Amino acid sequence: MPRRLPVVAILACLWAGCGEAPPAEEIAQDTVDVPDPQLTFWAALEDLCGQAFEGTVEASVPPDEAMEGERLVMHVRECDMAEIRIPFFVGEDRSRTWVLTTTATGLRLKHDHRHEDGSEDEVTQYGGDTDGRGTDLVQEFRADLFTAELVPAAANNVWSIEVTPGIRFVYGLRREGSDRLFRAVFDLSRPIETPPAPWGG
Repeated sequence: MPRRLPVVAILACLWAGCGEAPPAEEIAQDTVDVPDPQLTFWAALEDLCGQAFEGTVEASVPPDEAMEGERLVMHVRECDMAEIRIPFFVGEDRSRTWVLTTTATGLRLKHDHRHEDGSEDEVTQYGGDTDGRGTDLVQEFRADLFTAELVPAAANNVWSIEVTPGIRFVYGLRREGSDRLFRAVFDLSRPIETPPAPWGG
């Protein structure tokens, strides 16, 4: 079963890089006076753990033919103190998983791509880190150096994840300096039956 963790544990991890946590009185003071938007965002994702939802492509420039006419499903499958794994299925293709982790300075999004036999795709583990604290609802992730070297065209990619509790989950991509754009929207008001494991899961 997916494990749901206390918010304070996540806060300690975000602030201390999963090392020594700040004093309890400091945690209490900051959570009361200045709620961390990344903490709120993470907690909203954690609340979805174990659930799956169906979605649609809201925007795709250029059009992604692989997704045309296919059923889109995201499943918040695994939640841990410093990692949340969200498989994203396109029809029968279970190759994609979004992986969110905490770092010493914020949050990180990576894309884990696998073949049906569980082996890694040649293009995998790309993504980036947050630049700033974002908002309670939306976090953006700018492409990192690994991504720029793996896929030079993606060097200016900015991914985003939006969670509006009870309403919608949005995975987005824009490429600064170009018209590249992608948005997939999932209906959080209607959970569906959980799908099988992703490839390599």
